Amino acid sequence: MFANPQSNVAQFNLREGMRVADFGAGSGGYVRAISERVGHTGKVYAIDVQNSLFLKLTEDVKKYPLQNVECILGDVEKKGGSKLADKSMDAIIVSNVLFQVEDKLGLIDEIKRVLKPKGRLLVIDWADSFGGMGPAPMYVVPKIKAEHLFIDRGFRVIENIGAGSHHYGIIFIYE
Repeated sequence: MFANPQSNVAQFNLREGMRVADFGAGSGGYVRAISERVGHTGKVYAIDVQNSLFLKLTEDVKKYPLQNVECILGDVEKKGGSKLADKSMDAIIVSNVLFQVEDKLGLIDEIKRVLKPKGRLLVIDWADSFGGMGPAPMYVVPKIKAEHLFIDRGFRVIENIGAGSHHYGIIFIYE
């Protein structure tokens, strides 16, 4: 089974009123699930660097409508690239992004910049290439490497979650 946004977001224990960013929101697979969890008093910031995905996501958010979602065209690998204020997010979700980004430390630094103290991070990524079903083997970021990337930059693992048979899921807290 592939990563299921509803299930993964449920395991992340988001609450009404939270401010949550989806770094690398893509086509918005997680946006609706996050939006439902944070409710009308919360806010979701869906950020992607690809203009075509940003435009499609913006269109979908208006169509449904998801009134607590703001779409942002931004580069989460660069300082300030998310266009979010410092220490403004309660939580961040990064799903199927690690294997794609070139500057992983830049991504982590941007996450650190916008997370509030004790803010939480959910990382979901491919566990393997699965014979080409996932990313090419050279791009897969093994779970242990993902953990160390974040731990070495001030995060602590809170929990590993079941994220489907092809993905791993790790919840971190930023200390």
